[in-house]
Amino acid sequence: MQSVLKWETNKETYHISQSHFLTLGSFSQEDIYFLLEDAIKLKKYQKEGIPHPFLQGKVLAMLFEKASTRTRVSFEVGMLQLGGHAIFLSSNDIQLGRGESPADTAKVLSRYVDGLMIRTFDHEILEDFARHSDVPIINGLTDSHHPAQVLADLLTIKEHKGKLKGLKICYLGDGNNNMAHSLIEGAVKVGMDISIACPPGFKPDQSILTSMKKETLLTGSSIQVGECPVEMIKDADVVVTDVWTSMGQEAESKKRLKVFAPYQVNKELCKHAKEDFIFLHCLPAHRGEEVTAEIIDGPHSVVFDEAENRLHAQKAILKALLGN
Repeated sequence: MQSVLKWETNKETYHISQSHFLTLGSFSQEDIYFLLEDAIKLKKYQKEGIPHPFLQGKVLAMLFEKASTRTRVSFEVGMLQLGGHAIFLSSNDIQLGRGESPADTAKVLSRYVDGLMIRTFDHEILEDFARHSDVPIINGLTDSHHPAQVLADLLTIKEHKGKLKGLKICYLGDGNNNMAHSLIEGAVKVGMDISIACPPGFKPDQSILTSMKKETLLTGSSIQVGECPVEMIKDADVVVTDVWTSMGQEAESKKRLKVFAPYQVNKELCKHAKEDFIFLHCLPAHRGEEVTAEIIDGPHSVVFDEAENRLHAQKAILKALLGN
């Protein structure tokens, strides 16, 4: 099924190129810029109290195998503000938790709802749902990708910097996690330079690097991966980090604290970024580990604007995929 969004821009009809929202790497630059522009308009409607029930009568099922604060609330509120309804489902609430296959679950839910947002561990589970679903599948987070968060990050950067293309974004920490992967894809797609500072053994997935390096030839962006945080953060417009121990990695916590210690975002390290850099973190944050309180609670931090923008960016995604 190809989901189509009709959007009047200078009397032209715009068509989103994808049926599902699984990774930013699968979307075109035009798609991403369209979603960002629509998110800005939807945010304006919400702030000015202008009703925007583009999804009147639509229903989104939200399947959670991982706990959530921002993902659940932002998607649920987003559907309500768009005039639709959201249903929360934990894996223990449905037969998926008792062994029913993703394929069968997708086929059944497709007959009840207009879209399905999934927050899970293995990205392959999400792809399995997409292969067997007749309605759009939206990635709320997997171990390897977090595209909804990064779309909100791009929206936040655009709001604070006035542009995206030509800026440098630096991510520090575990390069082989969902935020690093989606940041690479999102940055390259919109023409930003990105540097990843990570220790040996924690580099981004090579297939993502290879794919996105080909894209840099089209967008004029660049990708750097290195072990020295000072070199990677040099002249960065945007500094980003994430927790060092994600859900499912708790047994590795002590090891990770030691390995990632040199990559802590602190005042000394940030002296090498641009003076007007902004700091992003997808939250929740562990102050004193991946970032100091001085940075995350300081004047460069825009983490709560970023958190709010999950709502507006995801409303654009929902409108695009469910509003055909």
